[in-house]
Amino acid sequence: MKLVAGLLRRFDTVVWGAREQPLLPWATRGLRVVRTVLVLARDLARGQLTLRAMSLVYTTLLSIVPLLALSFSVLKAFGVYNQIQPMLLNFLAPLGEKGEEVAHRIVQFIERMNVGMLGALGVGLLVYTAVSLMQKIEESLNYIWHIPSHRSFGERFSRYLSVLMVGPVLVFSALGITATVMNIETVRELLAIGALGGTVQAASRLLPYILVIAAFSFIYMFIPNARVRFGPAVIGGAVGGILWQSAGWLFAVFVASTNRYAAIYSGLAILVLFMVWVYLSWLILLFGASVAFYVQHPEYLYAGEGEPRLSNRMRERLALSLMSLVATRFLSGERMPSATELTRLLGVPMHALQAVLDALESRELLVQSGADPAQYLPARDPSLIPVATVLETVRAAGEDRFLSPAELPVPRPVDGALERMRQAIESSLGNMTLRDLAGRAEELALRDGVDAQDR
Repeated sequence: MKLVAGLLRRFDTVVWGAREQPLLPWATRGLRVVRTVLVLARDLARGQLTLRAMSLVYTTLLSIVPLLALSFSVLKAFGVYNQIQPMLLNFLAPLGEKGEEVAHRIVQFIERMNVGMLGALGVGLLVYTAVSLMQKIEESLNYIWHIPSHRSFGERFSRYLSVLMVGPVLVFSALGITATVMNIETVRELLAIGALGGTVQAASRLLPYILVIAAFSFIYMFIPNARVRFGPAVIGGAVGGILWQSAGWLFAVFVASTNRYAAIYSGLAILVLFMVWVYLSWLILLFGASVAFYVQHPEYLYAGEGEPRLSNRMRERLALSLMSLVATRFLSGERMPSATELTRLLGVPMHALQAVLDALESRELLVQSGADPAQYLPARDPSLIPVATVLETVRAAGEDRFLSPAELPVPRPVDGALERMRQAIESSLGNMTLRDLAGRAEELALRDGVDAQDR
């Protein structure tokens, strides 16, 4: 046991204790991959992803018929409504013959639904039920991306309806165009050539993976209330798509090789298998989103449970660093940094940086521009912002919502010691302002350090 404990401590030191040590580029990338795998395993063990996947299963059961009914209505107007059942069969293929039965019953239910007889209230409830699934997906992805704020109701409604109404038309139109092109005589003659035909046949086997990866990547870029870069979204989509296709194959083998579920659940076996497969699908989608998040935000790769919290000393250091960076950009006439850029330059998690930014904004030391994404700039001339005010701002952040010094009685000697500390800070800083902290050398050193880590 001592040997195993020693090996685990050594492994922990190598993986998590190498932040201060300069590493070769290949070692840095390999270490980041190892950290990502460990953090993903930790997130799965904590159970938040599984809980949100189960919540999405419940919402899916309530909204799958309204969702498909809306898609059916749109596709029927374009004359391609008969493509819904093949799409369902493809999704439920891991269920085998049971999947065909489930798809057939769902399509029958949709075809019997007369939207015109529902009335305005019924149609409104139909749309709301379908939109609620999209809202639940966004909330789950926002949780993964550590985004506390949501889009406005109007923006969410327009985005969701565009996905629900325009998405199916584009997908089935692309499939129809592909089928038409493949049936053209000239194309068929070209495919008859041995080498070209073999290449197309191999590509057709990869097509399901490519379509799933593209769909996952689109969800990761479009749904979260965050600016997701193309590269991380594709990496997360590739991991999620490959896992989904592989899980479908394994689940199909499981369903085909055992009949115990039918003996246990009897007539409910179809429903149970359907729910299990939907759960696995949502869990894989959320797992791929986590991969995309950690690829884009490696500063969240840390050991330990929960989100890292900054100490008082680190908050003061962070506040002075970002105010110095903002003042430097402002005085030199360069483009002002956004929150995402500040996160990358300073190498701290977004939620920790945002807490400091909010505190500085509340005291009107920083303001946001109206650009997209919003950029941060000094609220007034840097020469009029004392450094002592910046420190006092982050030290007092949150007191208006919780306890304040006046509400916490302390012994007189303690109060005197705290007052001497405050006076010492003010006297040591003197009249130093934010302009005194601004300088190109500090920003260049900071940027070089970040670039070295990336390499």
